[in-house]
Amino acid sequence: MEKYGKIVQAAIIALGLLLLGLCIKGGFDNFTNKDRRVTVKGLSEREVDADKVTWTITLAASGDEVKPLVAYLNAKIGVVKQFLKEKGLDGKASITVESPDVNNNLANYYGNNPPRYAYTVRNSIKVSSKDTKLLSEVKSQDAELIDRDVIFESSYTYFEFTKFQELKPEMMAEAIANAEKTASQFAENSHSQINKIVEAGQGEFSIDDGDLPYKKKVRVVSTITYSLKD
Repeated sequence: MEKYGKIVQAAIIALGLLLLGLCIKGGFDNFTNKDRRVTVKGLSEREVDADKVTWTITLAASGDEVKPLVAYLNAKIGVVKQFLKEKGLDGKASITVESPDVNNNLANYYGNNPPRYAYTVRNSIKVSSKDTKLLSEVKSQDAELIDRDVIFESSYTYFEFTKFQELKPEMMAEAIANAEKTASQFAENSHSQINKIVEAGQGEFSIDDGDLPYKKKVRVVSTITYSLKD
């Protein structure tokens, strides 16, 4: 009986040592693997057509009295509005006339030669439409306004892409998938496997001009850190 008890005792000690060894190994593995990670970037990019365009027209006039200048510009703005209506933009575009900007030339000049006129008044018209093709075609005909005695001080168009939120989920999924491909390739080269995501940053979306005025490039880069395992 005493001999049997010693055998059981030895077996218990051996089992305890085995379990202790496994725990130490597991702890050592966790310690050695916890810093094994890889940080990668995933890119998603789209080229899209702008779905909104704003045409900004600025008119200017100079003189020695402000009220006649404002009246003159209002008359020219009326001519521009009529032109836009004739070209089919009535109901297809929003037209906003900004408040006149009055510059006192006498108060702001430097040197010995005073300006010819005391005041310069500027007024801008903003024409916005989702029909980018139509508004672009109308702008290409703006030389007709010269025949109507309307001279622009400046004229430019700004194209926008407003349907960004519709693309966002799809592009985020693609960026994450591309990041995972990169991480998997890195893991394969280092004879390991990707385990789980440790950190993830959504990244910032950017919308930049494309090669053509009405083209836009939508881009997102996601940064993701994966842990690695053997």
